[in-house]
Amino acid sequence: MNFEQIFENNKKWIAEKTTQNPAYFEELSKNQSPEILYIGCADSRVTAEDLMGAQPGELFVHRNVANMVVSIDMNVMSVINYAVAHLKVKHIIVCGHYECGGVKASLQQKDLGILNPWLRNIRDVYRTHQTELDAITDTQKKFDRLVEKNVEEQCINVIKTAVVQKAYKERGLTVQGWVFDIRTGKIIDLKIDFPKILSHIMKIYNLE
Repeated sequence: MNFEQIFENNKKWIAEKTTQNPAYFEELSKNQSPEILYIGCADSRVTAEDLMGAQPGELFVHRNVANMVVSIDMNVMSVINYAVAHLKVKHIIVCGHYECGGVKASLQQKDLGILNPWLRNIRDVYRTHQTELDAITDTQKKFDRLVEKNVEEQCINVIKTAVVQKAYKERGLTVQGWVFDIRTGKIIDLKIDFPKILSHIMKIYNLE
């Protein structure tokens, strides 16, 4: 993108929206009531609104390197709490993507400085599923599978939180795990069994 073109693009976007609906921005400014919290990767190629065909106001979005949900990261924890307790979202989606730079970096035996503690969380996912992953001899397939297992583990981290457990009991909040196939453009539902996982982890993580 040409940096100097951004403000011109913004003017064109405003004109397009107000041509369709003169009160568009007046209505947009009043409130937000998204039904979905989307937790995704910060990768510039993976934008939630584009791949889902969503409009402003339809998604509450949090993005970071490799779509991580780390309990001591007050950023993501604050987003989850606000989305669930105040916006009353109905669904939480954790969406990873193939060819994820963060996941790929975690597979490298290198000192990556400030990234080390962040990537350690992905390496912990590998350790948890090491038997399955080490049995995959194809490097690309192993990479793809770690992307999928990372999404599953981050969904579990979401489910561990008290506010999500409470919303599940009170109003049926769901947690979904997806992978965006950047090579085809398709969204893949990992079909994570949310109630089954919840029943297992609540024996340990139940905060109610």
